[in-house]
Amino acid sequence: MEFFLGAFENDWERRRAAILHERSLGRSKAAEDEARRRRGSVVAVAPRGRLLGNGSRHEAASLARGGAMGGAVDVSMRSRFKALASGSQPAVVKLASFGGGGRLGAMISYVSRGGEIVVENERGDQLQGRDELSAVGVDWSHLMKNRAESRDIGSFELKVVHTQNFDGDPYEHARALLKRGLGDRSFAFAVRVDGQAHTVEGVTVLRDSQGERLTADSKATDIVGGRIAAGAEDGVSFRFTGYGNGTDFGTSRLRDMVSRHDGAVQTETGRSVGDAKQAGDLVQLEWRAQLHSRKSRDVMHLIVSARAGTDIARFQAAARDFLAQEFAGHRYVFALHDPGHDPKPEQAGGKRPHVHVHAVVATRRGDGERLGTTIGTFRQWRLTMAEKARQHGIDMEMTDRRERASAPAYGQNQVRPTGRRGRTEHEPTSAASRSRYEAKRSDHRNYPRSEVSVDYSYAARREWQNLVKDSVDKSTRDFAQAQIHRLDEARGIEGRIEFETSGDGTSYSDRRTKLVKSIGGFREEDGMRQMTRQEFALYEKQVETALVQAESVVPPSERTDFDEIASAARDHVRARRELIELQERTGERAMATNEADRQLENDANARWDGAVARHGQQTAEAANDVMLKVEHFRDAIELAQAGEIKADKVDLQASLNLELARAAELGAAGNGLVREIAEVDTELRIALEAAERSRGRNVDFKRDGRDTDDASPQNGSASLEPGEQGSHDRSPAPAADRDNHSPLERPVEREAKSSGDTMRSEPAQQHIPRLEQLQSEADEERERGDRDSDRQE
Repeated sequence: MEFFLGAFENDWERRRAAILHERSLGRSKAAEDEARRRRGSVVAVAPRGRLLGNGSRHEAASLARGGAMGGAVDVSMRSRFKALASGSQPAVVKLASFGGGGRLGAMISYVSRGGEIVVENERGDQLQGRDELSAVGVDWSHLMKNRAESRDIGSFELKVVHTQNFDGDPYEHARALLKRGLGDRSFAFAVRVDGQAHTVEGVTVLRDSQGERLTADSKATDIVGGRIAAGAEDGVSFRFTGYGNGTDFGTSRLRDMVSRHDGAVQTETGRSVGDAKQAGDLVQLEWRAQLHSRKSRDVMHLIVSARAGTDIARFQAAARDFLAQEFAGHRYVFALHDPGHDPKPEQAGGKRPHVHVHAVVATRRGDGERLGTTIGTFRQWRLTMAEKARQHGIDMEMTDRRERASAPAYGQNQVRPTGRRGRTEHEPTSAASRSRYEAKRSDHRNYPRSEVSVDYSYAARREWQNLVKDSVDKSTRDFAQAQIHRLDEARGIEGRIEFETSGDGTSYSDRRTKLVKSIGGFREEDGMRQMTRQEFALYEKQVETALVQAESVVPPSERTDFDEIASAARDHVRARRELIELQERTGERAMATNEADRQLENDANARWDGAVARHGQQTAEAANDVMLKVEHFRDAIELAQAGEIKADKVDLQASLNLELARAAELGAAGNGLVREIAEVDTELRIALEAAERSRGRNVDFKRDGRDTDDASPQNGSASLEPGEQGSHDRSPAPAADRDNHSPLERPVEREAKSSGDTMRSEPAQQHIPRLEQLQSEADEERERGDRDSDRQE
């Protein structure tokens, strides 16, 4: 196919079309020339150590990325750890900032110290002086898109002159007018009252929920002012006084307004913004998601660092090779800063004690491809830099903060420098920034929370352990053991963090993080066991509390996502509850200590105390012992009928009949508590009447009132119809009996019963001597009672 480069108007379009055409034909002269030119500096070497000895998923992903990108291949954790333990320094590659084409000159001026330091470009040309450096902008102009920054936040002024005496709330009146003009946009404002005139000053998000963005210029002024004046009875005038990009602009404007009005600032919802912290939180935590802010990213400022004392020439050569490999096809310039040749004084931020290279890179190549900056990309950059440093005789390794539980870095917007002598000192800009800054500067332990990062930390700990076992050098073992201790301590700290129902973190992002942590519950690595009932009750309460707290601060833009998270969280809790219930149904022991169980236990204690008060300790204990055995065989029969245990149901029924007869004999002998239970237990009542008849007394159980202990005055008699059977047709037990326990059970006895065997193998014949002994003791007790009555008369 014939190809006409003259069809393209711009030079960069022609270059891109030519490259793509050559690629389509399977050749690229420019690429071949570039490869030949760089062949002397880019030396391919095999990575040290074995590849991915652990099979770590994260390292495997890095290997795949490295192979696909043509970069350095990630060496194994063990090789890197051994080198670090021997004194290798970490590879430091940091992204300082992005900028549009308009900032290219300022970036190059900073890197070159105003033209005093030699700057080298991607072709190896050395540039110095303002004239040579200014030519870079012209050379890169076809790569600069120069996209305008979005107008995210605008400042405004509203003046209201009342035609009549005004005695209302000026804030409520101003809020109503602003809502009419700004729609559903978020804003904050303050009112200054001057007689019958009110001056309203404020800042507002320029984008509404439907995506309409005000430009904060004269055209937008006319639009908003017209909406306000359309329904106003008073004289009103509105105008935008400025606009800016991003949260930094909004935070500075709102904090300035709070300071000038002594905290008398309110939002569109009526919430007060009383100090600088509240102003920052409002913009950073609530308005940020509404901005949809954008900035041009035509150029990138990159910093590559080494320890103080590193050979300067070798480091410069390694940095040159690193840039050539990772940014092939991109335009870039770089300069070396070292304490001996830096013209900038120390008090102004120059002469840093460590050697480092500043690079300014065009993010778009000549063929239009843009530079990616993902987490994997940064890892690849550190791998390549470490490899190039080793090639030039510098011991350097790629590191990952998860390998030693290091704290995350702080950003340049979170601190401001206060001292530059030696190590730069900073002052945090907020409470949240302070904790992050102090954690990083003090090297606090920080354990990851995401599943992938936790897996990576586990893999790192295993390799540190392997290094301890396999190394013969004591200093290497000590270094590895210290890293294991850091990881274990960090994990212990994380494990001890309990969910708090209140605290400093009141933002939606903070509470969403706590919610996700609460939903995570018990990790499989932390025990490989099911929750107990007590643990589940606590877990369910934590998740529900987290949902309520997060819902209380969820912004409108996040409502849909939150509803999905809440639904998934409750489904997860419901699944765990079903698992607990299944575990209990299959006979596994569960510690059921929720509120309902505690209430039942309290009721059981109250019933026992009442029985002792009515009938005496000895009588209650005797009745309790025999009824526990009755309930034992009843439960065993039910389990056998359900097929949950293998047992002879005939033998079980015989044992149950024997225990019922024993209980009946005790009741017939005068145990009032047994007789009280018989009023609601059909089987026991039948057995008791049979025992009464066998003793020749033939007493009508329903009207027996000769002994005050025989029946409970608050319980009515239950009639027994002729022919009524008693095998499993007993009347419903009272509420105390609904958990398949005797109403007499004491807590200790009930616990012993639930943890004991399901059935006993004691033959029925073994009960006969004991039954005769009980009958003899009951007769003796009745005779003693008669003698005591005779003496009292």
